[in-house]
Amino acid sequence: MELDLQQLVFDPVRYTPQEIEECFEDPFGIRLMPDDVAWTKDARYFCLAKTLKGRPLLIVYWSNGKTARVVGIREMTDAEQHYYNRKHADI
Repeated sequence: MELDLQQLVFDPVRYTPQEIEECFEDPFGIRLMPDDVAWTKDARYFCLAKTLKGRPLLIVYWSNGKTARVVGIREMTDAEQHYYNRKHADI
């Protein structure tokens, strides 16, 4: 999937495009579809993943199957990190 970084909605200094690409390539990254109809109509998804340096990020992105566009990004909360680590341990 190609990453569309043309219209950035985040600070590229705080979250670099390289870190975002690393998260999408994280083999242990978790991709989730929301179960709320308000979110699903726009084909938005969640990605819980870590960069190569271990920075835990939650990325909200839109995708049409070929291209992904980041619509939100932030550090994972403690609960999200716990979920990520628990899922990682199950593998």
